[in-house]
Amino acid sequence: MNKFEVEYLDDAVVFIRNINRKASIKLLYNISKAQKINDIKVFKKLKNTEIWEFRAKYEGLQYRLFAFWDKRKYTFVVCTHGIIKKTKKTPQKEIEKAEQIRKKYLGL
Repeated sequence: MNKFEVEYLDDAVVFIRNINRKASIKLLYNISKAQKINDIKVFKKLKNTEIWEFRAKYEGLQYRLFAFWDKRKYTFVVCTHGIIKKTKKTPQKEIEKAEQIRKKYLGL
């Protein structure tokens, strides 16, 4: 049984469709895994934010799909957009973008 459902916003869908096919399969597998078990290697909260990231590594590249929780009706995670990380630190502008999408989505 899944702990939460996942909703993909348009930018998240575009990201998944446009990355390497095997990387997208691994990312979707990790999302499925995160729905069943707690594992910070595949789903982790970013410090000092309300943003989480689904994580996958494929052929040395780090794939990140940003998300947030919506518990108003039932528990589900909304995926906003994704990036291929090129540095150790997650770019602040990507976190801010996810926060803006979250606030708009939740009407905050």
